Amino acid sequence: MNDPHDPYETTETHVERLLGRALNSFELPDSTVEQLEGALAHSSALHSSHHSASLHRSTYRHTFLLADGTALSLWELVHNSGRGGAEHHELYADEAEATLAASRLPAGFDGDWDVERFGVLSHDPDDELESDLEALTALLSRPMPRQPRMYVSDNSADHARRVLRRAENADRPGEGTSRRLRVAFAHHITQAFGRHCPVEGRDAGFTLYEHAFLLLDGSELSLWEVEHTATPDGRHMCEVYEDERTARDAMESRARVR
Repeated sequence: MNDPHDPYETTETHVERLLGRALNSFELPDSTVEQLEGALAHSSALHSSHHSASLHRSTYRHTFLLADGTALSLWELVHNSGRGGAEHHELYADEAEATLAASRLPAGFDGDWDVERFGVLSHDPDDELESDLEALTALLSRPMPRQPRMYVSDNSADHARRVLRRAENADRPGEGTSRRLRVAFAHHITQAFGRHCPVEGRDAGFTLYEHAFLLLDGSELSLWEVEHTATPDGRHMCEVYEDERTARDAMESRARVR
């Protein structure tokens, strides 16, 4: 079963391809489809993959950065239960719905094999946790390929203020950075990383965004925003850093809290 994600396609094309191949795309809420039409960036990841002698199924999480700075996720179930083993795609706005749909697939999946992302086969929760953390660490340390920036002039100084205002970390950028960003006239947002992994027995999500700003003097300045749910109560938290390495170190530190 192929990974249904082309890393080089545009977000618009990715949305069209997802909706076009899903057998149940008409069941998605109209509001969700409307939000996707204005998505700025996307990231896809294999969430789980289960196999038996007769049935192969995988669940992918597709995360989209929306124009208002929020994120939206779709869950894609891919399985070979069609006639003659044909591959089918289904799309859900909620992970629980995708899980329920997977459980209703024809008999043949024995429930014993659980091949997580990166091909790790394990029945021991501690082993799975260590594997997830190792994979997360590897991804965090991997340099991201740089794509050409397409700056958009759209209240960029206000966007910078909002990014800094929602930062909860004590070591967030200071007044000097804030002052420089007051003359930002264009910006570009890129999702540089996205993954779920267990933290203290709970599923936690980590997403890294680069907010790149073009200033009036022609210089560029980036804010690196970490969004995660590795909090005691599972709530969503935003942290902002001045450089990518510090942001990635912060994510790794949060992921390793026991």
